[in-house]
Amino acid sequence: MKAKSVFPVLLSVLFLALFVAPGTAQAAEPITLRYANFPPAATFPCVQMERWAKEVSMRTHGKVKVQTFPGGTLLAAKNIFDGVISGMADVGNFAMSYQPGRFPVSEAVDLPMGFTSARAASLTLFDLIEKYKPKEFAQVKVLTLFTCPPTNFMTKTPVKSLADLKGMELRVAGTNAEVVKRLGGIPVAMPQSDTPEAIQKGVVKGMVSSMEILKDFKFAAYTPYATVANLPVVSFAVVMNQAKWDSLPADVKDVLEKLRREQAEWTGKYVDDHVAEALAWSKANYNHQLFELSAADHDKVASLLKPMTEEYVNRTAALGLPASQIVADTLALKKTYEQKYR
Repeated sequence: MKAKSVFPVLLSVLFLALFVAPGTAQAAEPITLRYANFPPAATFPCVQMERWAKEVSMRTHGKVKVQTFPGGTLLAAKNIFDGVISGMADVGNFAMSYQPGRFPVSEAVDLPMGFTSARAASLTLFDLIEKYKPKEFAQVKVLTLFTCPPTNFMTKTPVKSLADLKGMELRVAGTNAEVVKRLGGIPVAMPQSDTPEAIQKGVVKGMVSSMEILKDFKFAAYTPYATVANLPVVSFAVVMNQAKWDSLPADVKDVLEKLRREQAEWTGKYVDDHVAEALAWSKANYNHQLFELSAADHDKVASLLKPMTEEYVNRTAALGLPASQIVADTLALKKTYEQKYR
């Protein structure tokens, strides 16, 4: 009798398991985030992406899985922001300067402020956007912000002073086209991939960029000299589709919130260290030489480029934004972080 009474109970348990198990399996499936990025996988914006993906997975105990797409494999550079807004990607990293005029508050950090490190510039950008919460990011959730290191001259012949720059053709991108022009050089726009051949053929005599590329893209082989001038940085933002953010559980949101500022500082420090590594590697492998502009030339650079900031203030004030205060805040944050991380 006991055996007969147990049998129906076992059947009931089995039937319950059939209905409960699928729901349990679904609940255990990780949340997948598709993260679009545009530079090659080995570059620092993609290194920070992979670090973020790993940290998110670890800190959510596998609850979130991040699929990364470097090198424009999901969205092209100029399409990432709109692609995230539309939901083609859940997360995307992009450079604001690729769409001039669309990110007026962010543009302040891309001005010729004379930043000496990516760490200081990245934290300045982060704090600036946190303070103003500008409309330029109203359609997305900002996950982090960072910049490249200060851009500098990398040349085929030595540039030891501003006088050496006069009439020199240099490959540039973004804001630095105007910078090079105002400093007496000749800006030439071309894809970075075309630059080594252009240097070898004498079409350009060098380029303006952040110096980690001396190692990452072996530019030390084509430009045996570099000159520190602390020219503008390039700002980046990592953003999430707003509907995707709204759909996340509270514990996952908490993890991503806590990572925001940490990721900005981590990326700045990582790429600053990588520049130092690239310079050491370039010297060891190519006898690369590094010069620094004199204090007088640094002052002259600041004077020649000051009108760019004045033009920004006029242009941005016309949009109804407190442009002068934005610039003042940027400079104050720069001073704070450069003193902290000397």
